[in-house]
Amino acid sequence: MGAIYRREIGAFFTSSIAYVFLAVFDIICGFFFTMDNLASSSVNLAGVFSTMFIISIFLIPILTMRLFSEEKKQKTEQGLLTAPVSLTGIVLGKYFAALTIFLIAVSIGFLYGVILSIFGTVAWMTLFSNFLAIVLVGGAFIAVGLFVSSLTENQIAAAVGGIVCLLLFFLIDLLAARLSSVTWLQNILYDLSFYTRYYEFTCGIFNLSSVLFFISVAVLFNFFTVRVFEKRRWS
Repeated sequence: MGAIYRREIGAFFTSSIAYVFLAVFDIICGFFFTMDNLASSSVNLAGVFSTMFIISIFLIPILTMRLFSEEKKQKTEQGLLTAPVSLTGIVLGKYFAALTIFLIAVSIGFLYGVILSIFGTVAWMTLFSNFLAIVLVGGAFIAVGLFVSSLTENQIAAAVGGIVCLLLFFLIDLLAARLSSVTWLQNILYDLSFYTRYYEFTCGIFNLSSVLFFISVAVLFNFFTVRVFEKRRWS
């Protein structure tokens, strides 16, 4: 897994995807930080972290789109599958490489906290709660994007497919709100809601079930990705 991880980290930076992702992510976050916090003299970073959630829906699939689709397009997939590395190690190596880039991007939240501490009192525990939430969400989103990338050799298709999947997860709340007459189904949808669980953290509420939910989603989609390649290895 370590060799795959190092290879993918290097590929992210040599292909400039990491630079583009980090620049776009942090420029957008910086804009909202300026508008929501510096311009209004607020030390509450919940709005910035909510923005991170929204832009992750669109940027994470771009980060993950090449991880497996490029292997198929360049015909290096068979070499990867026959390498002396387990399929789980291959998937997790690529997964943690993408997660590392994402962690670098969201770490700017701590810089915002330091800047705001100059002007007022920052609720650091709430900031850590927000950071944990966006990392958990990002980990789940990356696993979904990785799975979609494993299904196609077209990077654009992988990016669009990933965005569509993540938007569907985000829109679960809207669907649930329209099903007030079917209480049992509405409750199930709210339990599956990414944003509702995420929003709890932005308010400083630590919910262990939400932590387990995001980790379970990441594990499940990484498992799906492994299964995709197990099928290809023996086909």
